[in-house]
Amino acid sequence: MEHTYQYAWVIPLLPLPVIMSMGFGLFLIPTATKNLRRIWAFPSILLLSIAMVFSLHLSIQQINGSSIYQYLWSWTINNDFSLEFGYLVDPLTSIMLILITTVGILVLIYSDDYMSHDEGYLRFFVYISFFNTSMLGLVTSSNLIQIYFFWELVGMCSYLLIGFWFTRPIAASACQKAFVTNRVGDFGLLLGILGFFWITGSLEFRDLFQIANNWIPNNGINSLLTTLCAFLLFLGAVAKSAQFPLHVWLPDAMEGPTPISALIHAATMVAAGIFLLARLLPLFISLPLIMSFISLVGTITLFLGATLALAQRDIKRSLAYSTMSQLGYMMLALGIGSYQAALFHLITHAYSKALLFLGSGSVIHSMEPLVGYSPDKSQNMVLMGGLRKYVPITRTTFLCGTLSLCGIPPLACFWSKDEILSNSWLYSPFFGIIASFTAGLTAFYMFRIYLLTFDGYLRVHFQNYSSTKEGSLYSISLWGKSISKGVNRDFVLSTMKSGVSFFSQNIPKIPANTKIPANTRNKTGSFSTPFGAKKTFVYPHETGNTMLFPLLILLLFTLFIGSIGIHFDNGVKDNRILELTILSKWLTPSINLFQENENSSINSYEFITNAISSVSLAIFGLFIAYIFYGSAYSFFQNLNFKNSLVKKNPKKSFLDEVKKEIYSWSYNRGYIDFFYTRVFVLGIRRLAELTHFFDKGVIDGIINGVGLAGFCIGEEIKYVGGGRISSYLFFFLCYVSLFLFFIP
Repeated sequence: MEHTYQYAWVIPLLPLPVIMSMGFGLFLIPTATKNLRRIWAFPSILLLSIAMVFSLHLSIQQINGSSIYQYLWSWTINNDFSLEFGYLVDPLTSIMLILITTVGILVLIYSDDYMSHDEGYLRFFVYISFFNTSMLGLVTSSNLIQIYFFWELVGMCSYLLIGFWFTRPIAASACQKAFVTNRVGDFGLLLGILGFFWITGSLEFRDLFQIANNWIPNNGINSLLTTLCAFLLFLGAVAKSAQFPLHVWLPDAMEGPTPISALIHAATMVAAGIFLLARLLPLFISLPLIMSFISLVGTITLFLGATLALAQRDIKRSLAYSTMSQLGYMMLALGIGSYQAALFHLITHAYSKALLFLGSGSVIHSMEPLVGYSPDKSQNMVLMGGLRKYVPITRTTFLCGTLSLCGIPPLACFWSKDEILSNSWLYSPFFGIIASFTAGLTAFYMFRIYLLTFDGYLRVHFQNYSSTKEGSLYSISLWGKSISKGVNRDFVLSTMKSGVSFFSQNIPKIPANTKIPANTRNKTGSFSTPFGAKKTFVYPHETGNTMLFPLLILLLFTLFIGSIGIHFDNGVKDNRILELTILSKWLTPSINLFQENENSSINSYEFITNAISSVSLAIFGLFIAYIFYGSAYSFFQNLNFKNSLVKKNPKKSFLDEVKKEIYSWSYNRGYIDFFYTRVFVLGIRRLAELTHFFDKGVIDGIINGVGLAGFCIGEEIKYVGGGRISSYLFFFLCYVSLFLFFIP
């Protein structure tokens, strides 16, 4: 066993040979390297698969009761200071290793087909492989300074991948936004690391935890300074895991290729913040104020993310806000000390969200022949609908991922989210109410995404209606530019006014007399519109097997990964059952070492009661979503289509105004980006202008004024010293006269 642990350092280094080979090939022999570019995908996947096998072996040993293993070697030694590097293998590390490698392999397989026609194919694989390497190095780090090193590498890779299509201005702006926002958290993380090194004199986790747990209860450390340093450490996790108020970079990160969105939102970048907090949780537990703050930030984030996802039209942006909300659940669980439930939800959410993002990529891939290769169209759910006929495999996998995230049993996220909800109620009714209400919102907006994408009829064809009054399907796109495609404005406006809810605002319904041909995949067809025009188009089509294979594997994970958290009777007479099964045994060493007071069992009656409550909330959310967006609502909408055409300026009720405000709040991201732009961007710009004016007008003005005054005085004195005694006597008399004049 120990012999196996000694070679765990190989895991982060395994992808490096292919990365270096591709990089040097692009620099030295670019033509030959690009001609053989599809061959490079195989060694990338193979080496990461070897890392996955090695990680599984280490995890099995951890489950079987192996102890924590740490190996260190000195890098710098100077007097009392010793900087060591090494690796740490414990249950938390083994969980993250499996998560990163499994999701990473599937994303690489998916990317081989998804990026096959992109000119930057090899560059993409270099970036994504280095991204995986950086994350593997982060989770195996044995001290804070080593974590910070890989932390920055992860941030650098995310910057490169978000701005992968850097020729698009909006992609370049998105990666800069992610970079700047994360710099705020990273600077706080660096200050926190330096602060704890100054307090404890060590950067190793064991030393840090032992000193903190011994000194803090005995008032051996300044509590204010310790709390401040812990807050700075937490600030790094806030930025990386997109917690409020540093969450604004996450939706814009969707400008990168879809496989990157899946990797960032599932197992790498956003998971890094949760991992850091879980790693340092033994330190935070000794600081109740910080724990309360963590739980509060998590609660705000989960609720805010759910509300901002309600009215988004971009499918990837909607899933991004969903990720933000689910990360808030994990942060809440860690804040209330529910270590197992937080990591369990990290696992289940990673596979479910990877499935959803890759499924959205399949949908985008099928929509591009109809709307063009423009993200503001191919990712816009307003133009989708009815895809269940054309992409049945993608639809099935996407539905399972949706139901999992909604908390429907026996899918994966039900087990972990139910644990968090029950623990939240036990910790505080306030947190329980917010978490439960958000669970209902989650079911609503996730099922909304599914219905808008796969239910009803394909709405893209109605953007080209001819009309003398040309307007736009919606006033402004998410990408900052107005859309004007000759839409029949009367048709759209009448549809909007005929009872469409604020959630489905600006989504045109199909009139009852529209005739659409039967499902003919991969063929062209035409249909007649109510206005007499005929439209020819290419039907959406299912993606290739290379892209479907990862979806099916992730579907299996979504269906069965929750089994590690299924409750079972442990034979105790008082009808108590283990809180978690395999996961509980897996995390036992860390919990025994750092969290001795965590309750490891619950009552079976309580579990069933909590499960019924959480499932009822999810079903209620699904039902409301179906009312707003389902086929039944579309049917009744179509019955009233002709009547709605004659309605003019219907009187708006107070409820309509409330709906409008909620819709505006959600669609405009809670006005948080607007606030940041006005306060920080414009504020800093005006401060820079003021500083520039002060520098040029005052500082430079004083210096230039002194120089000019000296020049003028010198010129005057030049004429005074002419060598004539009569001139000297004249000036002398003038000075004496002035002196006598001013002295009384």
